[in-house]
Amino acid sequence: MYQPPHFRDDTRTAQHGLIRAYPLGLLVTGGPEGLMANPVPFLLDEAGSQGTLRAHLARANPQWQALAEAAECLVVFQGPQGYVTPAWYASKREHGRVVPTWNYATVHVWGRPRVIEDTGWLRRQIADLTNLREAPRAAPWAVDDAPAPFVAAQLRAIVGIEIPITRIEGKWKMSQNRPEADRAGVIAGMRTEGETILAAMVADRSGS
Repeated sequence: MYQPPHFRDDTRTAQHGLIRAYPLGLLVTGGPEGLMANPVPFLLDEAGSQGTLRAHLARANPQWQALAEAAECLVVFQGPQGYVTPAWYASKREHGRVVPTWNYATVHVWGRPRVIEDTGWLRRQIADLTNLREAPRAAPWAVDDAPAPFVAAQLRAIVGIEIPITRIEGKWKMSQNRPEADRAGVIAGMRTEGETILAAMVADRSGS
């Protein structure tokens, strides 16, 4: 992706942190019939040099067949994002040479996918994904709460995907290219409009 140096972040801590916080990735593949994209919840295994993504797809979804033949796929993880009005900039009042923009955080991951149909792997995948999302709840639901024949049927209806990461890029476009007074205006404006997470990220990236 387009990467001006002041927006680029190559640190694994930031990249993996965004994936864990916003795990619904857009899985993109190309094949004879063109591009295909599906939103898929991923798990990140940090073992290895750059980590591995794990997920599963419905067997009825034709993308798993494209993945089986793909030399490479792309997964796009989108973090907080929001519109930035020039009205927040101090420089608007000084000279008026300002335009609207958009702030966002995103991580792009590339790798060669592997399709997995092993029942044990699939069982572990859905258990791990479920446990991770259910753990904070007062009464967490577990896969074993469902009847065993029902779970077995569900497992037959999915296929697993494992993507060892070969390349990863992070981009945090958080007004780093604006003067300090403009960044302060963006932070204040976002807080006023309830965009507290995005405001905090702008503040963090500007050292405020």
